[in-house]
Parts: sequence; C-alpha cells; structure tokens
Amino acid sequence: MGTLALVVITAEAIFEGEAAALNKLFEGGMGTLHLRKPTASEKELRHLLLQVNAAFHERIVLHDHFALAGAFRLKGAHLSRRNPVPPPPPINSVSRSCHSLAELEQIGDFSYVLLSPIFDSISKKGYTQAFAREDLLSAKAKGLLNEKVVALGGVSAATIPLAASCGFGGVAVLGALWGDFPKSKDERALMKRFGELRAAAQKQ
Repeated sequence: MGTLALVVITAEAIFEGEAAALNKLFEGGMGTLHLRKPTASEKELRHLLLQVNAAFHERIVLHDHFALAGAFRLKGAHLSRRNPVPPPPPINSVSRSCHSLAELEQIGDFSYVLLSPIFDSISKKGYTQAFAREDLLSAKAKGLLNEKVVALGGVSAATIPLAASCGFGGVAVLGALWGDFPKSKDERALMKRFGELRAAAQKQ
C-alpha cells in the first residue's frame, strides 16, 4: 500500500509555547501542517508564523487569512464553508473539506481533500463516524478513495491501518497528537505520540 501522507492539524486555539512545539515537530519530520485557528485574528496568526522557522513555511497550509499564504510563501490554502474562495496565484496547494462520498467526484481541481469524520472523533465529543466500512470499500473499488483523499476524524496509530485498507492516500491527526499538550507542555510525550503516528503511517 505504501506510506500514507501524515497531515497534522493544529489545536483550535493558539497556546503559549505553540511555535516552539511546531518547530520541534517539523524538525522531527512533520510533512504538512494545517494551521487551523478559526477564532484567531490575522495579526495573531502572523505573530505565530513569525515564530516558526522560515525553512518550514513551505509545509504550512492555512485555513483562514489567506493573504498570509503569499506573505510567508506558505504551502497553500484549505477551503471550507467558512472560506470557500482560494487566494490568487501563485499558490502551490489548494485543498478542501468533504463530508460525503458524493463530493469526492468533484475533487479534480484540488491538490487533495480531507474527508471526515471517518472514525469517532478524539477531540470533538459526539462527532461520530459518518461512513460504514462497506461504503468506504465500495468507494475505493470505484476509485473515489485514492491518493488525493485524506482521512480525518478519530485518526490514531490504531486506526491508521484501517484507513489504509480503505484506500485513503493520507491521514490527518489532531486529538491523537496534541492530547493535553496545550496545558501539560509535555514535549517528550508529544514527540512520542508523533513518532508512533508517523511509524503507523509509514508501515502501510
């Protein structure tokens, strides 16, 4: 099956020490980071980006304040119901959120898409899986689930093999990585979780 792409999504709120943790994760091999801070101002996001090593900016995808993508030469922009219009070119990557298998038929124009929720969410209580395994396998057989589709929702080291078997090209992690880190600041535990997630994605 090959290695799955591992996408990291930030915790929803900016927290003290976040930039240092992001730099550590990038140094540890984090490939793509989705910077998703729905309540942050452009000024707050800019301040966070200024603290991230510029060498890693090309791996960051924005969910909001797309003007910053050009200013910092970031990887790209992620479209959602909140921000449905991509920034003007040049931009390397444009991705979007999908919540149904039918939406996957329109992914031709995107670098990749995030399909959710695949498993019961770790970070959002009551956000349960929306797809039966049989439906995912059927979508795989039709070619709808392929290397451009990233599984989101409840992704952990334990569920990554299931995502791989359904034909996803990547997995996006949030709760399984961050856990209580914004409060605990336990960097060793954070990097251990990242290592386990990365190893699971590479094993497929």
